[in-house]
Amino acid sequence: MKFDVVVLTDHRYVAPKERTPYIENVLQEDSLVLDALQKQGLRAIRKSWDDPNFDWSTTKYALFRTTWDYFDRYSEFSKWLETASKQTQFINSKALIYWNIDKHYLQDLSNAGVTIPKTIFVEKGTKTTLAESIANAKSEYGFTADTYILKPCVSGAARHTYKIQKNEIEKHEAIFQELVAEEAMMFQEFQQNIVSKGEISMMVFNGEFTHAVLKIAKPGDFRVQDDFGGTVHEYNPVEEQIAFAKSVVNAAPELPIYARVDIFKDNDGNWALAELEIFEPELWFRLNPKAAKILAKAIKETCIVH
Repeated sequence: MKFDVVVLTDHRYVAPKERTPYIENVLQEDSLVLDALQKQGLRAIRKSWDDPNFDWSTTKYALFRTTWDYFDRYSEFSKWLETASKQTQFINSKALIYWNIDKHYLQDLSNAGVTIPKTIFVEKGTKTTLAESIANAKSEYGFTADTYILKPCVSGAARHTYKIQKNEIEKHEAIFQELVAEEAMMFQEFQQNIVSKGEISMMVFNGEFTHAVLKIAKPGDFRVQDDFGGTVHEYNPVEEQIAFAKSVVNAAPELPIYARVDIFKDNDGNWALAELEIFEPELWFRLNPKAAKILAKAIKETCIVH
């Protein structure tokens, strides 16, 4: 066995010719993790998940970090995931990754008592219209808002995420039909507080809170991702927020080695979960380099030593 851990990225970030601020952040994040693993005495290297020349049986573990092209190449990625899982172990585990890739996991967490936005799922191939789905959301699921969010169950970076006003339903019918024919979709009440107050991302490693950031959408937008002009700010959460984040990770099928818990105040004034990211979340180590050391130590103690 040549390596203890391979840090996974995608091919765009292996030897980029263009060094934009975004790519510099990616490289810095991965470098902090790789360096922290190596300082724990672990044999660690960084590779693209689709590297055709790498033998995955030569590493004990593969750690998902910046594999951010997977949702655009999902069929190819799924095949690789299945093949590589027979040659090495994943951090987080394969079972946890499969559970978390598909946002149906939100229903599981809701059933476990975690507050989520009012959500309905429209399964692939369902014969329905957007208007019928909204009517169903109101009558069967208690939706009260007149603004909605539509997005795929497997997605990232706000891919095919639409904010739909009550009077714009017909305008989005064609894209809805195109999408639901190919993949499962989710339909949620629009959450005004995410726009007005932002979304808090809480990093929780091996069940322990490490640090947090506040993500704020640019004026006129609802997406907090920096891909769409959102900004990220250091944030000091209160105990109530930390406790909520810990309760979310403890409701997962197994405790993740690393997780990002995105929370916000919902339309009813309660803390609610926007996303639980335990596959390849951005973790903002560059704002708290000590967190990379905490993660590396958790990996060594939980995975390598045991």
